[in-house]
Amino acid sequence: MPEPMLRDLPGFGPRLRRLRRARSMKQAALAEALDTSQATVSRWEAGTQLPDRVTRRRALELLTRDVCDDAVLRRLVEHSSDCLHLVDEANHVCLAYSPSRARQWRQSQRALLGQSLWPYATVEIQAAEAALDGSDWWESQTPNPRLFHTSRRVYDALTVVEGGLLWERLYLSDGTPVRLCSQAHSPHN
Repeated sequence: MPEPMLRDLPGFGPRLRRLRRARSMKQAALAEALDTSQATVSRWEAGTQLPDRVTRRRALELLTRDVCDDAVLRRLVEHSSDCLHLVDEANHVCLAYSPSRARQWRQSQRALLGQSLWPYATVEIQAAEAALDGSDWWESQTPNPRLFHTSRRVYDALTVVEGGLLWERLYLSDGTPVRLCSQAHSPHN
């Protein structure tokens, strides 16, 4: 079984902007926390400059470290009969998943909580994530759901099954954007 790859999420600038705005943080405040200038943060968000990997991770960690635990939303996901999971949009950290997703992943319903699922992304998931940059996903408060087909991939920690995957944006009560990922019938099935 292949090991998951460590790779950065695409679209750092738009992702950073969406998360910063959701947290009602000014560019200047983020710049101060990262020991840089407001103009630099502006260039990052515009995509004209990309900070080094360490700074990218620090910025996302700073904006996600106190993510609210929405017990009601978590309970809805954890008790759903549908095959779905909920991730933080900034870093794909797993916030909750349903019993059927746990069976699909061959894990307990708590084993992957708090871990980024991005290292397990298939080629199709990576492409769908990259395609968000050319869409209204990061600019729109309520973007249209995205449906795509993904291939099967088996890792030690989990199995990604082949089939349709639907992404929908939701928000936690503190304004943090999250993504509901559910099995769906795709045009390829």
